[in-house]
Amino acid sequence: MRRPLRVGFFSTGGVNADFKGPEPTNPSAGALLKGLRELGYRYGSDVILEGRGGEGRPDRYAAIAGELVNANVDVIVAAGPTVDAVSRATSRIPIVMVGGAFDPVEAKVVTSLAAPGGNITGLTLQQVDLVGKRLELLKEITPGPGPIGVLWEESSVGSWTAAQSAAEARGWQLLPSKILNRQGIEPACARVKAAGARLLLVASGAVLFENSLQVTQAATANGLVAVYALRRFADQGGLMSYGADLADLYRRAATFVDRIAKGVNPAVIPIEQPTQFELVINMKTAKLLGVTIPQTVLLRADEVIQ
Repeated sequence: MRRPLRVGFFSTGGVNADFKGPEPTNPSAGALLKGLRELGYRYGSDVILEGRGGEGRPDRYAAIAGELVNANVDVIVAAGPTVDAVSRATSRIPIVMVGGAFDPVEAKVVTSLAAPGGNITGLTLQQVDLVGKRLELLKEITPGPGPIGVLWEESSVGSWTAAQSAAEARGWQLLPSKILNRQGIEPACARVKAAGARLLLVASGAVLFENSLQVTQAATANGLVAVYALRRFADQGGLMSYGADLADLYRRAATFVDRIAKGVNPAVIPIEQPTQFELVINMKTAKLLGVTIPQTVLLRADEVIQ
């Protein structure tokens, strides 16, 4: 009898217990298993998830990647910010990348989207490509010459670089704050406010995503009109998010796992881009901030949280 496919799963946040069993509490792991069920995989007999949570601590990623490699998994599904650590830990085990605030070709993670080469394939978030649109949304809601604060971190440096280019092209001033850990989030928002900015772009990577509730609370407490890349932030009180549907990407990652399990070399599996983008607006937060969302923006929203 053939043993179940062992799928390693590396998330930027959470703890290992979040990934246990056929109904894990981690929503991304749940979306992946849903995709595998749709392809006919039964948990336990056909597939087992070997999950690891990074707890929002990039300093631990190398050690966790080593754990997964030593766990004798057949393939590793890795959240974007963890891909570098996993790729350094193994050139043998296939890696399915999901998301990340970087361009995988520019970052030299893969050779090209059409023919990745090596042992990495998967899906991108197109985080970098959407930075300019997020900045435009901020200015549409709160027009004027004022500066825009930016929270970014090492794993979202691609988004910060894109923000610089977009702002320069439009003549906008940015006030950047690089976040190293959760302790730096509230002081960074306070500095943005003290410097005279009302607007905030959150270019999230591992730390900001894992501490999303603290980010949205700090932004709102400091009266900042903020835009985020992922709806998790809007669901947790952030004013507005615009980006790819993360759950859809993890569900689609199952098709990559399936192809690799059937013997296809990841080097020749093209990297896919998001097909669904969503604009989510939290009207509760808009009222708290005293912000009027223009009708032109509301009409484009995929969901309005009342």
